[in-house]
Amino acid sequence: MDTNIAYGLMIATLGVFGYIGYQASNAKEIEADDYLSARGSQDWLRIGLSLFASGMGIWILFAPSEVGYYGGFWDVVGYAVSASTPFLLLAYVGPMIRERLPSGVTLADYVRIRLGRPMQVYVGLISVLYMFTFLFAEFTAIGKAMETLSDMEPLIPMVLVGIVTAGYISTGGLPASLATDRVQAWTIMFLVVTLLLILFGGDIEGLIADAKAYNPEDSWSIGSMSYMDSFESGLALIVAITAAEMFSQGNWQRAWASESDEALTKGAWLAAGLVLPLVFTMGVLGTVVAGQGAVDDPSAAFFYLIEDAGVLLVAAFIVLAVALVCSSVDTLQNAVVASVSRDLGDGMIDLRIARNMTISLIPVAIYLATGPTILGHTFDALGVFGIFLFADLLAAATVMPVLLTLWDKVSSRGALVGAVCGLLSVVFYGTYTADIGTGIHYVFSPTNEFGLANLDVFLSAVIGSSLVTVVTSYALPDAE
Repeated sequence: MDTNIAYGLMIATLGVFGYIGYQASNAKEIEADDYLSARGSQDWLRIGLSLFASGMGIWILFAPSEVGYYGGFWDVVGYAVSASTPFLLLAYVGPMIRERLPSGVTLADYVRIRLGRPMQVYVGLISVLYMFTFLFAEFTAIGKAMETLSDMEPLIPMVLVGIVTAGYISTGGLPASLATDRVQAWTIMFLVVTLLLILFGGDIEGLIADAKAYNPEDSWSIGSMSYMDSFESGLALIVAITAAEMFSQGNWQRAWASESDEALTKGAWLAAGLVLPLVFTMGVLGTVVAGQGAVDDPSAAFFYLIEDAGVLLVAAFIVLAVALVCSSVDTLQNAVVASVSRDLGDGMIDLRIARNMTISLIPVAIYLATGPTILGHTFDALGVFGIFLFADLLAAATVMPVLLTLWDKVSSRGALVGAVCGLLSVVFYGTYTADIGTGIHYVFSPTNEFGLANLDVFLSAVIGSSLVTVVTSYALPDAE
């Protein structure tokens, strides 16, 4: 597509979302609590659409198809399930946590009343690391998508998305994000369904044949829906991503934004029901690309299917890409500020400072999205993946001690010791299977020989932390 037309479409789409967010922020005076929680204001449909939109970042156009390109049937299934399980967990445990802490904003708020201030800070740090990594990954993806679709300079869409989203989020906070989410959710669903119907409405038998076929040219790619030996790596994705997403505070903000427990439960089920088939379909399309042969950039596997598409289809993808990135970036901005101000700042940061923090996040995230080398670490796709996996492991070692506190017999000391021993369990696993150096290495790089998430490492973190939490809670119960 002509670059100037692409610029026009992108600016117009950003203008619509910016206007909606601005109108929401001007609807009423935004107080600090409303800015971070929009407490009790959303029915089940709005919550469901918001969870769906905020969870469906532009990664949906890259990650599932890349997983499909390299993996097989179970990798595709695992990635789809891992995208929906956080919402299912939210539907189950969200009402419990709301009941125990009606005035909460983040998961770490609940952690504080059960486990104390040190654990709140620790959970807050995990959350910020994960969400901020997700934030600059989204900026990287929009730059790459617009360059692929229209030869646009990647930095320009990054900057424009950053300016518009920071503008309405710094002013309107979570209410502005919720307002744009509704429009973005319907836009995403309409465009995705339309575009997939166009793709599948052509040579459907050919697409199915390619999905079943093995890559004839790329020995690293076993991306075939006929390949059934990837169960372990598919399960690793479920464990790692589900644990990490439980620390995505954007979901928890929406738990308290729900008008009732029923609204939260029904909304979370709606989001899970929308996400699962979408991610699965995008993963299958990655196996279609693999069946057609090797590609230069597997992370953009999906885009190879539309490289010969007409102008209207490319235009629709530009609008879709902008809607996807805005829906996740505005959520992440507000969620990071909530976690920093509530969890790390101990609630001492006022609304004006929170707004300034929202704006200050953007230049840093965009700079990291350009792929700089800092202290010998390059922020390219592999570098970002490595940070994600590290944050995922911290989450995997902490998620069960936190969730087990919903059981009255779990003590604060038991959960604290369990979270620490979750990481020590990883070191023990590595020492048992190889040596202590390997065990320590697994903590910072929980991967297997293929560079993928290592299921055994993540399971050792989850199981070890769970067992130690329960045993220590019986040995060191809380005082009556």
